[in-house]
Order: sequence, then structure tokens, then C-alpha cells
Amino acid sequence: MTELNLQAQAAASLQRWHAMVDQRDLSALPELLAPNVVFRSPMAHTPYPGPAVVSTLLNTVLQVFVDFTYHRQLATADGLSVVLEFSARVDGRELKGIDMIRFDEQGKIVDFEVMVRPMSGLQALGEEMGRRLGSYLAAAKG
Repeated sequence: MTELNLQAQAAASLQRWHAMVDQRDLSALPELLAPNVVFRSPMAHTPYPGPAVVSTLLNTVLQVFVDFTYHRQLATADGLSVVLEFSARVDGRELKGIDMIRFDEQGKIVDFEVMVRPMSGLQALGEEMGRRLGSYLAAAKG
């Protein structure tokens, strides 16, 4: 991955994120999440709030994705947000997507938004996530 013009704390957190994803171990993820973090799913209209829910979602997604790979990353001018392009497979369906991550001044993740295409890949992802976390997510949204 190329060098990004991120603020120091955000760059350090992004480096830790990449290391966790590479090791397929997000057990330290809660350390990177701000108390007010939200996850914006490509399948849900309203965001999922809180470190516990965001951590559960991202840990599950990492298990669901096969051959997950980041390809490109771009940073915003303020040095607090990144866009990470990825590809993966879910239930034999190829998909591409982006993770849009916004950090606060301390380098904590405050917003994690995912967009996925094509529709067949998004549907496969939604079905598998629903199978694994449907009742949990319904309760998390209140």
C-alpha cells in the first residue's frame, strides 16, 4: 500500500487495522474504536452504534469473506478519513467494495461505512450476515 497523508494517530490506527486484517484476528479492534463509533452497513438504512456491535460486525464479516484483499487506499485532505478498496468472495459470489473509515483526532475510528457491488455479491453477503447475526443485529438496533 502506498503512503497516505494521514494525521499521525489515524495513520497508526490504520496500520494496526491492516495488521489485524492480515492476521485475520480482530481481537484488539475495540482498542481502535471510539465510544461513539457507528457502522454503516450496505444492507441497512440506519447505522449500528457502539464499539461492541461494530466489533462483532467486523469480526463476523472477516469470517464470511473468502480471499479478502485490499487493493487501493485514498485519504481525505484533512488526514482523518480513508477509503480502502477491497475484493472478496461470499458463497462463491465475487464482490468488490470500499471501506470508508473516519478517525477522530486521537486516531480512534468514529465511522466505518461499507459499500459493496454487484448486487449478487451484496445479497450473498447480506444473507450470510443475517444468518449469523440477524437476531443480534435486530436487538442492537433496538
